[in-house]
Amino acid sequence: MTLTRETTCEGWGPEVNEPRDAVSVTESWPELHEHLQKLIGRLGREAPGPMSGFAVLHKTAVAPGALTGPVKELIALAIGVAMRCDGCIAYHIHDALEAGATRAEITDAIGVAVMMGGGPAVIHGAKALEALDQFAPAA
Repeated sequence: MTLTRETTCEGWGPEVNEPRDAVSVTESWPELHEHLQKLIGRLGREAPGPMSGFAVLHKTAVAPGALTGPVKELIALAIGVAMRCDGCIAYHIHDALEAGATRAEITDAIGVAVMMGGGPAVIHGAKALEALDQFAPAA
C-alpha cells in the first residue's frame, strides 16, 4: 500500500516512520482511516497517559446528549474540513456513517464547512466528498 499525501495534520507513510510528502489523486480514504487506526494504536501504547485521556474526551464528546451522536460527528467533520485536516476527514466521514448520518446530512455539513473555511475548505470539502464516495458510494 502506498499512501502519499500532503496534510496539515501530522501524517506518516505506510512504514510508520516514513514521512508523507506528495498528494495522491488515487488515495483511498478507507485505507487512510485504517492506517491511522494502527498509528493511533501505536501512539496509545507509547504515550498511554495522554492518549487514554484523549480517548475519554473523545468518547464523552461524541456521546449522545442534547445533540445526537450523528450530529456531533457532522460537527467534527465540518471542523476537520474547515481546518484542512485530512485524517479528521477520514475519521469523521467513517464515524458519521457508523453513527447513522445520511449522505445528504454529510454533504450539508461539508457545505457549512466550506462557508466557514472559504477557498481552502472548498478543496478539503471536495476531498471529504471523495472520502464519502469511497466509504459509502452514492446509490
